Parts: sequence; C-alpha cells; structure tokens
Amino acid sequence: MDSNGTRPELPLLVDGSCSAGPLSGGMPAEEAVELARVLKALADPARLRLLSLVADSPTAAACACDLTEPLGLSQPTVSHHLKVLVEAGFLDGEKRGVWTWYSLVPDAVERAVAALPGLGRLARA
Repeated sequence: MDSNGTRPELPLLVDGSCSAGPLSGGMPAEEAVELARVLKALADPARLRLLSLVADSPTAAACACDLTEPLGLSQPTVSHHLKVLVEAGFLDGEKRGVWTWYSLVPDAVERAVAALPGLGRLARA
C-alpha cells in the first residue's frame, strides 16, 4: 500500500499473460524450515512468559523449580517448554545438582528477528 492507504495499480503485461516471469530469490527452503521452528518456539504464551521470567531474574538465571508457580503449570509441562526453548537456541540449561538453571542465550531473540528479511517487504506491500 502507498502512503494514502491504497494499493498501487499493477502494470498490464504486453503479451496479456498473467505472469511477470519466473520468480527467484526469496528465502531458501532450508532457512524457512529452521526459521519456522524457531518462531514456533516463540509462538506460545507459556514460552514467552518463561523467557521474560528468566530475563527479569536478578541473577540472569532461573531454576526450573522456580518457574512452575508463576506460570501455574505442572513441572513436567514447564520442563517441556524449557526444552523447546533450549532446542530453539533461546535458553541455555546448566545442571546444578538435581536442578537445571536456565539463562538467556545472548542476542537469540534479536537473531531470530534479523532472520526475517521478507517481513519489511510484506509490510510495505
């Protein structure tokens, strides 16, 4: 859309075809699969809350045992969400005795956002 909120008129092709030609570029398939996995990890309210709880921790880390109560979820459910966040590269887990302490992976969220090159073009379309 243009600055007036209207879509620009598309040019008609001389030969009357409906195609502007073969499309190239865009995100490679492997990259799209990986980015979808990462975004899927973020696309859950419990996981977003877990990230914010760890980020707001005064020690920059949180024990899994301290994360169940704020979420109101069972320990196995919280552990599952933490595992997804670790596998997606947002959290690191460090075993201390019987508990695992989680900390944010530096710049992980920023890297996920930076991997979205096409969104700027989509927003302007």
